[in-house]
Amino acid sequence: MADPSQESADAAPLTMFEKIWRRHAIFERDDGQTLLFVDRHYMHEGSFHAFDALERSGRKVRRPELTFGVADHYVPTVNRDSPIPDPEIRNMVELFARNTRHHGIVQFDLADPRQGIVHVVGPELGLTLPGQVIVCGDSHTSTHGAFGSIAFGIGASEASHVLATQSIWQRRPLTMRVHMSGSVQRGVSPKDIVLALIGRIGARGAVGHAIEYAGPVVEALSMAGRMTICNMAIEAGAKAALIAPDETTLNYVAGRPFAPRGPDWQSAWGDWLQLASDPGAAFDVEVALDVTTVAPMVTWGTSPEDVLPIDGCVPDPDSFPDEAARLRETLDYMGLQPGTPLTEVAVDRVFIGSCTNGRMEDLREAAAVLRGRKARVPGIVVPGSSEVRRMAEAEGLHRVFIDAGLEWRESGCSMCVGINGDLVAAAERCASTTNRNFRGRQGRGARTHLMGPAMAAAAAVTGRLADVRNLPEDSAA
Repeated sequence: MADPSQESADAAPLTMFEKIWRRHAIFERDDGQTLLFVDRHYMHEGSFHAFDALERSGRKVRRPELTFGVADHYVPTVNRDSPIPDPEIRNMVELFARNTRHHGIVQFDLADPRQGIVHVVGPELGLTLPGQVIVCGDSHTSTHGAFGSIAFGIGASEASHVLATQSIWQRRPLTMRVHMSGSVQRGVSPKDIVLALIGRIGARGAVGHAIEYAGPVVEALSMAGRMTICNMAIEAGAKAALIAPDETTLNYVAGRPFAPRGPDWQSAWGDWLQLASDPGAAFDVEVALDVTTVAPMVTWGTSPEDVLPIDGCVPDPDSFPDEAARLRETLDYMGLQPGTPLTEVAVDRVFIGSCTNGRMEDLREAAAVLRGRKARVPGIVVPGSSEVRRMAEAEGLHRVFIDAGLEWRESGCSMCVGINGDLVAAAERCASTTNRNFRGRQGRGARTHLMGPAMAAAAAVTGRLADVRNLPEDSAA
């Protein structure tokens, strides 16, 4: 890796992305590809193709201590004391355990109290640290950029290369700075803010770019909120997303199991605070977002860019001639009529969880709405990790969910992607705190509306898409 001291010798001011990229660059080819050192390689039980390729090549894992396995995508969220009923999924989970054990890789399996969704577990254990290059076979690896790291998803062949070499070939993306200012209004969550951004720039608005979030609104966010907006940068087409480390970052990381300690900690945080983009650093694209007018948001279509404030109405395709055909197909799939107020759209079920909104802060937001109320539709609440589950139960949040009539489950990806059996039935409408609403994402024919935790809870107690700001304060459903 490059000598960090070289940064100060450069005349031109550098962005945070450029600083981290230069530190990790091993070799740059004439075609623009750079070989990067990888600090953290996260894997889940769908990584068997990478292990197969490694086996066929006759290679060993180069740095097993820098790779961590987490069972999350396919694992059941109920009846974990019994064998996994689906033989294909059971074999996948068991094969993952054998592969990680064979190569000396630490794995957080279903029996491990540290198990959970990889993008929740990495940060809460202190494995994710500022200034790192982090990869995982999952597109929402961008979540870890909330700590000031370059984090992105990779494919099976790339994962095999990382296992064998602890490095990866990449072409450096362009940079985009999203400066957020203004006053966050009551009832507006980080999920609403990032949905508003996606609605503005589009699902391809950041393609080929790494986003750096900046500005007073970002600086005021908790780490959970920062992880949410970095998580969903992918839904704007970004390669990665970053936020400069600050006191909020340091306070979160300090004392976590894998975080530096003693003299190493003092050295580390001093270095981390130098990662921020230099004054005058040039970005390829600049976006300014005033959040003052952002309201609670909800998607109405089959892309995260199909999003409106909750007090809006289903759009009329005829008002958008260039997109009319797509919008008609979308509304047909979603079973919606143009002009319908979003607050009149009934839902069939609710899902609260995922790597986007499965942290303690998210569960607290949902519980605050559900406390003393009854859900009118079924739903499940899936904590982002086993640690989050224990913390929630210690605070009594699980009783709030159960008393409201929702299911309280074990940690995992669950209904976000629907590959573990937690599905939304065809033509059913789900109010979901997840990150994607593509056709069939939560099940064949399922209709997904994305929103924040409090909004999902409001949908549960009203049986429809609802403005959480308008719920009566006396907890009468």
